[in-house]
Amino acid sequence: MNPSRRSFLQASMVAGAAGAFGMPAAFAQRPSTAQAGQALTLASEWDKTFPKSSRVDHEKVTFCNRYGITLAADLYQPRSRNGAKLPAIVLSGPFGAVKEQSSGLYAQTLAERGFITLAFDPSFTGESGGAVRDTASPEIFTEDFSAAVDFIGLLPGVDRQRIGAMAICGLSGMAITAASSDSRIKAVATASMYDMSRSMSRGYKDNYTLEQRHKVIDYLSQQRWADAESGSFARGYHEVPFDADGNVIKNARLFPDSLPADADPVVVSFFNYYCKPRGFHPRSINSTRAWTATTPMAFFSFPLMANINMVAPRPLMLVAGENAHSLYYSQDVYSAASNPKELVIVPGADHVDLYDKSDKIPFDRLENFFRENLK
Repeated sequence: MNPSRRSFLQASMVAGAAGAFGMPAAFAQRPSTAQAGQALTLASEWDKTFPKSSRVDHEKVTFCNRYGITLAADLYQPRSRNGAKLPAIVLSGPFGAVKEQSSGLYAQTLAERGFITLAFDPSFTGESGGAVRDTASPEIFTEDFSAAVDFIGLLPGVDRQRIGAMAICGLSGMAITAASSDSRIKAVATASMYDMSRSMSRGYKDNYTLEQRHKVIDYLSQQRWADAESGSFARGYHEVPFDADGNVIKNARLFPDSLPADADPVVVSFFNYYCKPRGFHPRSINSTRAWTATTPMAFFSFPLMANINMVAPRPLMLVAGENAHSLYYSQDVYSAASNPKELVIVPGADHVDLYDKSDKIPFDRLENFFRENLK
């Protein structure tokens, strides 16, 4: 990657639609969402970006986190369970994706291999509840993993002493953080790991200057005045970029309708997943819109990896592509973590390959990791 890149999206930002749009003052919901604590109306049809397996039983479920927000999830169970209590895995990610995309594919595939799995939408996103749509909280997203453990550990077919967690891309930091304070999570694996606190507060490869960090904080602070005055929430980039003159770039969508011919290859890889039939989903923030513009504020204040040493002695596996622009996140977390730990670098794979390329995702390694550590 070009070292001057401020975020993986910057090359597409000028080409994107200008302006910002917000939620209505009353925070009206899409039909498939609900306020905290209310019943959710979930899609009944198979609406995943991957084919349904005949080897697992699937059902939509809901549960609440400790803040009273109702979460929506897909529960996958091996069809041949034979009444035995099985190990379980809770999954989420990427950041801005929905369970119908990558996390669901991982969940279904791991269920085919003998685990009971739960792929969930974090609070405020997808089919899950939460009043202000498409806002992110590192604390609440971390809590969502523990809430998923609550739910899956109470299922009669699950051995609650054998529960693991897995996350893809930007939810990986929350899965690791959840494990650092929730010892019920016996093993953690990540794929294409991103530390969203580091990404939002310091930029790609920590390339924000101190002046730029202050500019981002000031931009977010002034946006709060604008939101308070309008009674709505503007949209904007969660990894805040700068133009050639050093000004913050604003936009209401992560991606434009089309990319310029000279778009950065990393941007192209994300666009070809989220905005093409391969991975497009109408409920995915990354496919259709952007987060609320003030989303980065909490991530400046909440360093996700602060207590990574508390995951041990439970094991951690980090899977990353050899050609991934994000590889350094997995490498740095691996260096900071205590044993037992494992870094799996997939030859020839980039960041997005590990979202859905089953020929590159090391499912055998993941199965062996969870089977060995969820005994």
